[in-house]
Amino acid sequence: MAWERCIGAGPDTLWGPSFMVLAPEHPLVDAVTTDAHRAEVEAYKAQAARMDEIQRGAADKEKTGVFTGGYAINPVNGERIPIWIADYVMMGYGTGAIMAVPAHDSRDFAFAQKYGLEIRRVITGPDGATGPLSEAYDSKDTGEMINSGPFDGTPVKGAVAQVVEWLEANELGRGAVNYRLRDWLISRQRMWGAPIPIIYCPNCGVVPVPYEDLPVLLPDDAEFRPTGESPLKYHEGFRHVKCPECGGDAERETDTMDTFMCSSWYQYAYISPYWKRGEALKADDIPWDKAVGDYWLPVDQYTGGIEHATMHLLYTRFFTKALRDLGIVNFDEPMLRLFNQGMILGPDGEKMSKSRGNVINPDEVVDRYGADTVRGYLMFIGPWDQGGPWDPQAIEGVHRFLHRVWAVVTEDAQLEQPLLEADWAPDPTQERALERKLHQTILKVTDDIQNFRFNTAIAALMEFNNYLYKVRNTNVVNSAIWNKSLRDLMLMMAPIFPHIAEELWHRQGNTSSVHKQRWPVGDPDKAREEEITVVVQINGKVRDKLMVAPGTPAIELEQAALQLSNVVKWLDGRALRKVVVVPDKLVNIVAG
Repeated sequence: MAWERCIGAGPDTLWGPSFMVLAPEHPLVDAVTTDAHRAEVEAYKAQAARMDEIQRGAADKEKTGVFTGGYAINPVNGERIPIWIADYVMMGYGTGAIMAVPAHDSRDFAFAQKYGLEIRRVITGPDGATGPLSEAYDSKDTGEMINSGPFDGTPVKGAVAQVVEWLEANELGRGAVNYRLRDWLISRQRMWGAPIPIIYCPNCGVVPVPYEDLPVLLPDDAEFRPTGESPLKYHEGFRHVKCPECGGDAERETDTMDTFMCSSWYQYAYISPYWKRGEALKADDIPWDKAVGDYWLPVDQYTGGIEHATMHLLYTRFFTKALRDLGIVNFDEPMLRLFNQGMILGPDGEKMSKSRGNVINPDEVVDRYGADTVRGYLMFIGPWDQGGPWDPQAIEGVHRFLHRVWAVVTEDAQLEQPLLEADWAPDPTQERALERKLHQTILKVTDDIQNFRFNTAIAALMEFNNYLYKVRNTNVVNSAIWNKSLRDLMLMMAPIFPHIAEELWHRQGNTSSVHKQRWPVGDPDKAREEEITVVVQINGKVRDKLMVAPGTPAIELEQAALQLSNVVKWLDGRALRKVVVVPDKLVNIVAG
């Protein structure tokens, strides 16, 4: 069997295959099958033919297969490799033939275990482990090559290029890129997609709708029938039309295009939705206002579920590259940045499903807590790209936070006593502490929102509001920095809690919307701590701490730590071996 017909694990595992696998329908199966195994192979082929690709490729399906009696020769070491057929290998993937490296592929591992085939490890574990495996180790970033002839000891990271170079130099193989890409078909729909601009004329045949007659619009009064046929077939006003070439009676195409056809370029249409509405189109028109497109496109940020990475995002890239080739856009990619959000699971930690009975009705939760609480909790539930299970108790925490914000803003806005007392004066120390906390929060929330860390942004807002709640009965209230803190708190809350932020913004005396204001700017100098805590350890155990200015030199930290009373006590009679200083964090004294 020709080795180059196979695909599978990477070149860095070429010394690890213990068997080959062909798809049952592979054209080489008959050629490599020996007479002694032919009956069993034919029976297995018939069995596999009765299953579709989804059944065959299911991750939880038990791996089955039969030996053909044939062998392949591994070109890197001359080993004879038995050739099997198995239904988990399909012709639609690569060439329908793989080299199986069970030590480093979970499917091959399960297959080898079932049929007693060798599991040869050719990559060490991250800790250097070389022993038997209880499961496949498929990392491509850590470990070294072992049992791999001239490449023993080669770090697996970057090894592929080295092995390919060696194969080419020894005329044993060549580097190539394999793409798993299928033709994209447009499924015909009944009426919920874009009309296909085609007219069928008995005299002229298939005639495209003239450019000046585009777009073809769907009727608003089509009647849906239980037959399952397109309602456009029964809409006389839409179906019957004059042929644009001969003027005779003709009919429109009554099927519509796949809805993916529209969603693949909707971002372009959205930027100027009323462009050319009601105007006659010209041959050089494009579907959007180019000046507006030059400003907004390409899309800065794309968010969505991971399933979009192989569906919508792939299709919209096709469209963009076609538009680029036509000279309509001057960029290659439709989106500059992709971020996939995680999934909200049921309270039981499972995907929400009616059959499981773990579905949460959002309307009921909004009725109870309000939209801002639910919105905020969905962001607070965990990292945005991971999601997490719905927790009925945790949402109460977000609800209490919003009540506490309301109390800080509305109750303290009515405190007039400090302004009426003649001897009242703001406390500079308290004002500086509040200013520092405000700018620390602005910098933190700004960075978190830009990087989709909404859960930690909300945590920072909670911490800041707790600080305001704690100092609201001090002389800092109604000072300039206090009023700025309330204002900036509303601005930072606005993207996450838009309704309460807008309401409290107006209660502070503002007339325009909070959502039309500039984002607050944090000042790193004002956010810098004037005094920090440095932990002092002796032989790794915390014995005391220092309060020092940020950036205190290491030698000063060492000298100050050795003078602490607790340190002097613990060092009594012990020899001082060395002092390790981590600036602004730690002093570790090693004593014997």
